[in-house]
Amino acid sequence: MKIAIHGLGRMGMQIARKLAESGEHEVFAHNRSQGPIDEAASYGAKPFPVGNDIPAAFGEDRAVVWVMLPAEITGQMVMDWTELLPQGSIIVNGANYDFRETKKLNEAVKAKGMHMVDIGVSGGVWGYDNGFPLMCGSDDEAAYEALKPVLETLISSGGMYNRFGTSGAGHYVKMIHNAIEYGMMQSLGEGFRMLHDGPYPGMDLAAAADLWQHHSVITSWLTELSHDALAENPELEGISGYVAESGEARWTLDYAKECGIDLPAIQAAFDVRVRSQQGETNFATKVVAAQRNKFGGHNLNGEGKA
Repeated sequence: MKIAIHGLGRMGMQIARKLAESGEHEVFAHNRSQGPIDEAASYGAKPFPVGNDIPAAFGEDRAVVWVMLPAEITGQMVMDWTELLPQGSIIVNGANYDFRETKKLNEAVKAKGMHMVDIGVSGGVWGYDNGFPLMCGSDDEAAYEALKPVLETLISSGGMYNRFGTSGAGHYVKMIHNAIEYGMMQSLGEGFRMLHDGPYPGMDLAAAADLWQHHSVITSWLTELSHDALAENPELEGISGYVAESGEARWTLDYAKECGIDLPAIQAAFDVRVRSQQGETNFATKVVAAQRNKFGGHNLNGEGKA
């Protein structure tokens, strides 16, 4: 099918590349700067014509635009597309986005005679190779069904997709996913700090992580990534311990308060990230920063979000 990808950052580029290289889709690439468009073109994507040429690009096919941008600009960009696309078009909101705002944005898109599908994307920089986990929500099941050829390509060879409900459901599941991630990462970071700062100096932390990966109760991808980081840099030298936060744990905690649900582990992990940004860092926050770099390609010293 024909699809345009707007936003060619770490995740958007992988999505465009995986779709274009599959040979199953005609992929258009759109980005504010030209360099990423040129890179996408090297994978087989075509520059996306914005303006009066949009109908010609899609021809008889329904126009589909996947917006993969930071949350703070996504809403405006989605609404900009509603002024350019023909009625009946599908806009995919792939950002990390507050599900409450997703529902509001969806109503605005529907008022323009179009459909919005929210898709929370996980898998980090490994999604291109391993397949993406895609968490979907949409008021219009037919619009979601129309996207299935693209979703099938993106989950190859080990990912999965599912529609969890009406508008906002995909972003809600992804929001909770990321909040859980905060707690898991912080727990591993604190554990490795206890090994590092404990009564046995010089302990091989990578060996401990490797052993734990052999069917222990905490076997996980995060433990594997921790092992890789510690094997490469046992003292995590050059890592400040500053840990960024994307907003998803913040939104989860905010909504949990509305619901009267206590989330002490996620709250504690979130608070540690905030304090790290104020200079309160240690070996545990260095481990978390290293994990973020491994799964998401994020800067080791706090630039970027995850």
